[in-house]
Amino acid sequence: WLSMKDIVELLSEKGHDIVVLVPEVNLLLKESKHYARKIYPVPYDQEELQARYRSFGNNHFAERWLLNAAQTEYRNNMIVIDMYFTNCQSLLEDAATLSVLRKSKFDALFTDPALPCGVILAEYLGLPSVYLFRGFPCSLEHTMSRSPNPVSYIPRCYTQFSNRMTFPQRVANYLVNYLETYLFYCLYSKYEDLASNILKRDVHLPTLYRKGSIWLLQYDF
Repeated sequence: WLSMKDIVELLSEKGHDIVVLVPEVNLLLKESKHYARKIYPVPYDQEELQARYRSFGNNHFAERWLLNAAQTEYRNNMIVIDMYFTNCQSLLEDAATLSVLRKSKFDALFTDPALPCGVILAEYLGLPSVYLFRGFPCSLEHTMSRSPNPVSYIPRCYTQFSNRMTFPQRVANYLVNYLETYLFYCLYSKYEDLASNILKRDVHLPTLYRKGSIWLLQYDF
């Protein structure tokens, strides 16, 4: 949100009307002259939210090595990702909020695609979507856009390799790449059920992602 906020404020100054969709329990999504907030209920309180983020932050400093780094990172990410899923489920099952959004006739939806809630919502509302992406496991931006991503030259997430890998590092990079499909399934498969329920059809999540109009990538190539 901190990165999106700067862009939202500039868009507002250019005359755009912006509505920010906000869970009622949050840390940083406060009121502003630059946008209106649409608040929806979630089934957790401020204390649980802060406890999860505190645990998530502290675990980043846990000792790890190459063979357990992916597992450690996965477990740590799930502390907040499970909460995000509950958040998304609450939104997509909130008929009153969805009705207001449909009637508002927006021109576009701006979202971080690291988690699929905004992607699903854009499809439900029939809106073009703009993705602001700062990185995530599974080489998401390459998987969804079908852009080249050769494992011999591009280090995978959490390997800490550079683009000049030794042969053993290339082998390790290949193995990490092989596990990304399974990781993607673990992180995202249950969102397909959410999407299927709201869209009233079987949903293949990568197909929804490929409908994104623009990817804004926040990292050093």
